[in-house]
Amino acid sequence: MTLKIIGAGFGRTGTHSLKLALELLGFGPCHHLYEIRDNPALLPPWQQAMAGEVTDWNAAFQGYRAQVDWPGARYWLELHRHFPQAKVILTVRDPQVWYDSLHATVIPSITIGRNAGDTPHARAVSEMIYQTVYVDLFQGRMEDRAFAMQVYDAHLAQVVATVPAHQLCVYDVKEGWAPLCAFLGVAVPATDFPKTNSTADFLRKKPYLRRDDLR
Repeated sequence: MTLKIIGAGFGRTGTHSLKLALELLGFGPCHHLYEIRDNPALLPPWQQAMAGEVTDWNAAFQGYRAQVDWPGARYWLELHRHFPQAKVILTVRDPQVWYDSLHATVIPSITIGRNAGDTPHARAVSEMIYQTVYVDLFQGRMEDRAFAMQVYDAHLAQVVATVPAHQLCVYDVKEGWAPLCAFLGVAVPATDFPKTNSTADFLRKKPYLRRDDLR
């Protein structure tokens, strides 16, 4: 099995909803950060990538047909080169709304979670994401709203400029099934498009985070 779909969209752009949608459409299993969270055996390749070591992408995605969310989205270009036939889905969201969600969820999760996770594996996953996303991708400036949004905009521009148009879908999950199914060449299913992992949902699963961030 090899990756058929690469999700290049940053976290908090509807990646979990897209994961569930792809699996409903027959493109599963779909890799997502939560897969690493729930399966310690999946963490080592990402720790290698974090450390700048050569990563066996075939091994990292063994058994998966699709990938979305961080950490995979951090390495979208490497994945695009390694799986050149894979289609690329770039999930997008209004930048201001995206940053509000990022600030309320991902930032406290990966900063506080480095020490507050309830298991060594949970803390290791938080550390991996902290180093991969907070330190590397956002250069330690994730709390700087203007800088983070510049990184976001530059990422979108790079993906659009790099991936051949016929191979790329720039997609807002609010659009629902139609554009996604048209891009993938499959029928629209007779079920509602998944809507999951809102800010409130995210924070309820992490009791060590501030409850007044719920919104």
